[in-house]
Amino acid sequence: MTKMMLGSHPFLLGFDQLERLVERTAKADAGGYPPYNIEQTSGNSYRITLAVAGFAEDDLSITLEDRQLVVRGRQIDTDERRIFLHRGIAARQFQRSFVLADGVDVAGAEMENGLLHVDLTRTVPETYVQTITITKR
Repeated sequence: MTKMMLGSHPFLLGFDQLERLVERTAKADAGGYPPYNIEQTSGNSYRITLAVAGFAEDDLSITLEDRQLVVRGRQIDTDERRIFLHRGIAARQFQRSFVLADGVDVAGAEMENGLLHVDLTRTVPETYVQTITITKR
């Protein structure tokens, strides 16, 4: 018995990328750092909030490529004169990815009290009816 792929079903024309999107989404959620929330702030807007305590704005980067939102954090400890007797706050780097649906755009990002907020908006496509003319051969 062969496994039927979602994009290969005859009624799902043009959905072959959906399976790749699901696989990318599953890989993007690997790991649990930093913790995050996703909330719907209105009918067509969302907010991703990441807990990035100890990171400055210059330590963070946000990129969007091929519908994948990637937030990276990297702290550099340049003061070698510091001697830690206990180091419980790790300066670890991270990468957190989110796959965005078509029509979802990044509206902006801001830092507030150790939280990075990334605001997203969804544009609602216009619905239209197209009449197709049938021609004779």
